[in-house]
Amino acid sequence: MLESHSQVRSIQYLRALAAISVVFFHVSETYDLGFKIGASGVDIFFVISGFIMWVTTQGKLVSPQEFMSRRISRIVPVYWIATIVTVVVITVKPLFFFDVDPSAENLIGSLFFLPLIKDEALHPVVVQGWTLSYEMFFYLIFSISLLLSEFNRFCFLVIALVLLVALHSQMPFSYARAFTEPVILEFAAGVIIGRLWTQNFRIPFHIAMALMTGGVVLLLTSALLPDVDRVVRWGVPATLLVLGVAFAERERGSPELAVVHFLGDASYSIYIWHVLTGVVVTAILLRVGTPHAALPLLVVAGSLGLTLICYVLIERPMLRLTRRSRTKTVPE
Repeated sequence: MLESHSQVRSIQYLRALAAISVVFFHVSETYDLGFKIGASGVDIFFVISGFIMWVTTQGKLVSPQEFMSRRISRIVPVYWIATIVTVVVITVKPLFFFDVDPSAENLIGSLFFLPLIKDEALHPVVVQGWTLSYEMFFYLIFSISLLLSEFNRFCFLVIALVLLVALHSQMPFSYARAFTEPVILEFAAGVIIGRLWTQNFRIPFHIAMALMTGGVVLLLTSALLPDVDRVVRWGVPATLLVLGVAFAERERGSPELAVVHFLGDASYSIYIWHVLTGVVVTAILLRVGTPHAALPLLVVAGSLGLTLICYVLIERPMLRLTRRSRTKTVPE
């Protein structure tokens, strides 16, 4: 979902894994296949987000305004296009969407990351876009931290996120309650890993691999804890996974996997577009009479293919445009 950090290939590869796992989750949910673990891709993204935001700003003079400008230019254009296209498709084929509110109120709220709240959860037009509301909230807190020195910035970020979660149960059922969900602690976990990374902290390779393996095992067994909050069920394993792969790479390096690296680059488009492209692919497959048993895998494959096209034709040109614009307006 976020910019890659070229110095840590394994983080790039995890982004690809996280995005694709969410695709499998949503397709599995549609066909009742029980692959709930795929939803943990979101938690991996949140930990990675905290890591990348810290690593890419550490030691640099970045103002809050510049930081938010970069985040908005990175996130908003593609999200707005996906949101508007989704509303158009819902208008034309409403039967293909379940429990999505395409009203003007929710459209405007979704565009500005304040969608309708239902059952104490955010419900934007692009259903998976609820995570971007949390990302933007984290970015706001992070931008404030940029006014502080490095160590104070680190303390502010971690303490602020912990305090917000501590206040969660006291908040009214509104955006205040939604944005203080314990899941925001996953950003703090990523920030902590990022600070360890930038401080040149080292973990012996075998311990890093054990942490990574532990994260995978905990994810695979997370179904045994269905009633535990996701920050424990998926956030803890996601943290161990990010910590393990990053520091294992520091010790032994990481192979160059061009295809996986490309999927990591495209992870934001994969994430943002996959529900809509899944609907399109499903409609085509049903029209041609595809056997039901073959639908899930074909939907995953077709949806991924279309999201990659969206990356090449929409997201990548926009990234080039915004970077060129920043180069012209911001002195080197």
